[in-house]
Amino acid sequence: MAEKKMVEAITSMEEDFSKWYTDVVKKAELVDYSSVKGCMVIRPYGYAIWENIQHDLDDRFKKTGHENVYMPLFIPESLLQREKDHVAGFAPEVAWVTQGGDEKLTERLCVRPTSEVLFCEHYAKVINSYRDLPKLYNQWCSVVRWEKTTRPFLRSSEFLWQEGHTMHETAEEAQEETMRMLHVYADFYKETLAIPAVIGQKTEKEKFAGALATYTIEPMMHNGVALQGGTSHYFGDGFAKSFGITFTGRDNTLQSPFQTSWGVSTRMIGAIIMVHGDDNGLVLPPKVAPIQLAIVPIAQHKPGVLEKAAQLKERLSGKFRVKLDDSDNSAGWKFSEYEMKGVPLRLEIGPKDIEKNQCVLVRRDNREKIFVSLDQLEESVEQALQAVHDGIYQKALENLQNKTHVAHTHEEFLDIAKNQPGFIKAMWCGDSACEDKLKEETNGVKSRCIPFEEEHLGDTCVCCGKPAKHMVYWGKQY
Repeated sequence: MAEKKMVEAITSMEEDFSKWYTDVVKKAELVDYSSVKGCMVIRPYGYAIWENIQHDLDDRFKKTGHENVYMPLFIPESLLQREKDHVAGFAPEVAWVTQGGDEKLTERLCVRPTSEVLFCEHYAKVINSYRDLPKLYNQWCSVVRWEKTTRPFLRSSEFLWQEGHTMHETAEEAQEETMRMLHVYADFYKETLAIPAVIGQKTEKEKFAGALATYTIEPMMHNGVALQGGTSHYFGDGFAKSFGITFTGRDNTLQSPFQTSWGVSTRMIGAIIMVHGDDNGLVLPPKVAPIQLAIVPIAQHKPGVLEKAAQLKERLSGKFRVKLDDSDNSAGWKFSEYEMKGVPLRLEIGPKDIEKNQCVLVRRDNREKIFVSLDQLEESVEQALQAVHDGIYQKALENLQNKTHVAHTHEEFLDIAKNQPGFIKAMWCGDSACEDKLKEETNGVKSRCIPFEEEHLGDTCVCCGKPAKHMVYWGKQY
């Protein structure tokens, strides 16, 4: 009975995907709403997922030579104004502080929406010679963007993220860094989050404010909607010139360094929910799951069962994140609870199993039951966790492939946009007026990216019929 009730408590994703998402976020105890509109309380289970993400990415950043720093929360208005394209891009979303204590401030302070200008101010002081380069910095922090429409993890007024900011001696080095970090993200999505994605360059219209080029990772959610999963930007020396950052080069001349920035945020948790989740709740990738294995004793009132379960927890805890549920809730309630929380593996142990020196492992992704000998338990758990990772990646990849369509004509594009959710591959002339027109005609289908490996689908733009310059992935986004 408890199991049935738990599942009923979550709206079916086919019935109402948006309501399903909200139900999962709340019932899996990932977040709670706060009294500040658009700001969320990240609860322990949700924060534990973020900590695992952070730990994995931080390792990857450090292996590529990056160091963590921390910049101020506030940016003086005059500092923000130093890069005009940048400030224009963020102006509608900026939160301002105008008073401190009882005093009106002489200059407004912006609550950081991103930290390029703060890093530039600092770099101007610490970069003097080519020997000071490259500067490979990263920051873990929160940022504020005053969003009109908010949804937990996907769009909130304050969110957690990392932002890398680097300075280089040459344009080539900075461009290499921009691409390197994009591929760090793509590897992380595949290897850790089990999420496939399309990667490529943003169009001129969609690039980051102040950047010369923006590269993006675009995973597809279960319902065919895109999520901008992470971006990497090449700035050239524009910011450096605006902020007077110079260094003495190898030839003894004064030069400007070249800059990059790149970031991902707690939005990735939204991606995990919407790529892998099902009607029973979360399905977490094993590498970021706060609990990788839940031990559920069967007939725990019988002699020796709880003791054996405790032994197994002790034995496995050195290698995996394990929870033993010895509460007096029914086994059925426990099954539903850990299913909803997306725990990748469940271990069941009861009197008959103990007699046979075995236990049962149940995979969250497909409910497959595996009977394993207690003598090979560690290896069996490891293999089963890898199988869950591979299984959910494959399922997500099939969803991406099945919901990616090709449009050769304008009519075909409009028909697909109206009737088939997902990505549309189509040729484009390079004119942002065509992007605007298609977005208006389709109620929100935008260019996602120009992929690194473009296919030749025709010679003319799907919108205006002029000669095509690029093949573009198009889609709706969160």
